[in-house]
Amino acid sequence: MIPVIMAGGSGTRLWPLSRTSFPKQFLNLNGVDTMLQSTVSRLDGLPVDEPIVICNTEHRFLVAEQLRQIQKKASILLEPIGRNTAPAIALAALHALRNNKDHNPVLLILAADHIINDGDAFRAAVKKLLPEVENGKFGTLGIVPTEAATGYGYIKANTTSTDELSDVEQFVEKPDLKTAQEYLKEGGYFWNSGIFMVRADRYLEALKEYRPDIFNICQLAIETTTTDCDFIRVNEEVFSKCADESIDYAIMEPLSQISGDSQIVVSPLIAGWNDIGSWSALWEIGNKDNDGNVIMTGNSTSKNDIIMKNSQNCLVSANHKLVATIGIKDLVIVDTPDAILVADRSMVQDVKSIVAELKKRERTEHYSHREVYRPWGKYDSIDNGERYQVKRITVNPGAKLSLQMHHHRAEHWIVVSGTAKVTNGEKTFIVTENQSTYIPIGQIHCLENPGVIPLEMVEVQSGSYLGEDDIVRLKDQYGRT
Repeated sequence: MIPVIMAGGSGTRLWPLSRTSFPKQFLNLNGVDTMLQSTVSRLDGLPVDEPIVICNTEHRFLVAEQLRQIQKKASILLEPIGRNTAPAIALAALHALRNNKDHNPVLLILAADHIINDGDAFRAAVKKLLPEVENGKFGTLGIVPTEAATGYGYIKANTTSTDELSDVEQFVEKPDLKTAQEYLKEGGYFWNSGIFMVRADRYLEALKEYRPDIFNICQLAIETTTTDCDFIRVNEEVFSKCADESIDYAIMEPLSQISGDSQIVVSPLIAGWNDIGSWSALWEIGNKDNDGNVIMTGNSTSKNDIIMKNSQNCLVSANHKLVATIGIKDLVIVDTPDAILVADRSMVQDVKSIVAELKKRERTEHYSHREVYRPWGKYDSIDNGERYQVKRITVNPGAKLSLQMHHHRAEHWIVVSGTAKVTNGEKTFIVTENQSTYIPIGQIHCLENPGVIPLEMVEVQSGSYLGEDDIVRLKDQYGRT
């Protein structure tokens, strides 16, 4: 099997922790590992080859770094523009067949942002499906429902068994509460997990039959891919013409309507699954104290930084500062360096309307955090004013910023810890702790960490324009020139 991990999406319902440039699949919301890392590690114990991770171009270095941290390798396929799951899986299937000409691989299609607490149960359900899929059927994991949920689509099976494989009769849209209650009472209905298994050739065969337009564009796009720093780039001009369609609409629903033998098999799954679609979902699966409160902390805070008095059934996420509550109930409070969310837990689905409003007002808080990740490390804009900006910069060991210059700003670099190798004009020299260097406007410069520990430094920018687009890259080892 070749796992296909879809790591696109913006996770707007988990704003302000999830942002367009750093969405939920790259966050550690349920343990030490990020959701992407957990998805990859969950494959240990299955008969799988190197995964294919599909993400957008902007997130490519995040994916590569998070895989490096857990010592995993993958083919990273870059979508130039999001076109939903049906085209994404087509790209993966075409890529898999092109690179596995001697055999026809089974694709295990996963989302990077799901929580599955029981990995053994997940792996057992996958192994149970494998023989059917190898014989040409489509497989899916159906989540055994624990409540009459209205936020999921449903799969109707031809039996009520929650232990054995069943043929799929129908894929059902998200129901209203009354209909969901009837499904639960009747049995034989499962939540649609979005986890699928299919032979690569079988997927393309079905796509060619039901959506030849998608098949043709994806085939042309994959034939004209390029390789960039170990990333596989899909042709943007071609792929942008592709329809935006999910696998459910493009293939699964038409297949389920074929009379006679079912083409789709469902394997029931009881494994503590959750797609983390909202802050209330995180509260539901979180470790609660005696008052029903869930406390989430980031790397720079501890639970001692959250004080709750006479407060019940709340979720508080604090990442940088002390948060104290008195006499509140059923609230979600999320603190980040540049934004704070306070919401009734029953209304957190409306967080996406806040994101829409931020876009309308042309603010940047929907897109990026104050702390921004780059392939060489990260920076945090800790202060700014008229004609100046102060950043805290971290450069990873062995990493190097691009050779660049600026038309509108000068920069002053002060090393706090570690060692910097600096190119400043025609000179290259070492700058160590408590030393600094000044880079005038228009000066060609470069920064490198030659050491084995992170380089921490403060950058003071001054000038008439301080935007990130005032960077003229002359040479870059990450392919950004």
